[in-house]
Amino acid sequence: MKLPNGYGSVVKLSGKRRKPYMVRKTTGYHIDPVKEKKVADYIIIGYTATKAEGLQMLADYNHNPYDTRAAKMTFSEVYEEWSKKKYPTVSESNVKGYSASYKACTILYSRVFKDLKLADLQQVIDTCGKNYPTLKKIKILFNQLYDFALKNDICNKDYSSFVDIVQYKDRNPNKHSRNKFTKDEIAKIWTMKDDKYYRIILMLLYNGTCISEFLSLKKENVHLDKQYFDVIESKTENGIRKVPIADKLLPFYKGWYESCPDCEYLLHTEDGKPFKYRNYYDSYWTPLTEQIGINRTPHCTRHTCISMLSEAGVQDTTIKKIVGHSGAMSLTEKVYTHLDVQILVDAINKTLEE
Repeated sequence: MKLPNGYGSVVKLSGKRRKPYMVRKTTGYHIDPVKEKKVADYIIIGYTATKAEGLQMLADYNHNPYDTRAAKMTFSEVYEEWSKKKYPTVSESNVKGYSASYKACTILYSRVFKDLKLADLQQVIDTCGKNYPTLKKIKILFNQLYDFALKNDICNKDYSSFVDIVQYKDRNPNKHSRNKFTKDEIAKIWTMKDDKYYRIILMLLYNGTCISEFLSLKKENVHLDKQYFDVIESKTENGIRKVPIADKLLPFYKGWYESCPDCEYLLHTEDGKPFKYRNYYDSYWTPLTEQIGINRTPHCTRHTCISMLSEAGVQDTTIKKIVGHSGAMSLTEKVYTHLDVQILVDAINKTLEE
């Protein structure tokens, strides 16, 4: 079907790509000085997996044109633009409050703002471990950012008003993280080790990461040959770290790494998409743990790993390095402790010794 002049086009790009169809629209023309020919100038609206999706994107754009540059802004970029206008108009204490709330949103920093969904915002609330007054401030920040984004055509829907913090009014969302798995519970999970989704639970138990850190782990940051992976985004300086992979768990990481060659993330759904916390918790974690009679949350795995490392006689400094404990390291430890990855691997291996 031939599209009307000036409507735009959907062009298939060469090579193997996840989204091979480029959606574009002509904005004008210029003369190529070398070929002395008229050449079209385009704006790229986006990329899609199918031509049908591309045509729909083009139709949506023509119905409601938007700034394509603004539409690609990340959460961090929106925050920076908003704060430039907001901070000069509020008190220093308010600036500190907004800044603290922003630091709790690490998992959103690099995400394209208009692509965020309610589940992404709710994940921050559910996993940040803050008390109710702080959660209120985070939600206020969401409200402010979406108000700014809507006014500047960065997005066309506000999810912030649907974020649920009421459920945490009388409790800290992470207070259950103090409950560690028992040895019997861990043994039950090991009996299910041939199931790749139970393997995720075991990987969490023996790496000490926050659930948000592990679900957002990209394959480019996994180094199977040296048995570690990098956590590259964190709310604290200590959270940026190398996390060891235990010998016994290495085949699990390899299995996930090789299960989807085109996937960007280590862990993914059956159709190759990265897990969102709420989807993972509701559709995978809860059914799996209920099936074997365990009542724990993903946050319990981190506390369990710390306890197992301590019980195995691993030095406190090494434990802090592995789990990235915020504010836990002394100045001396920060300056003079540069632990080799193999030391970290040896430490995590101790938790699996009979």
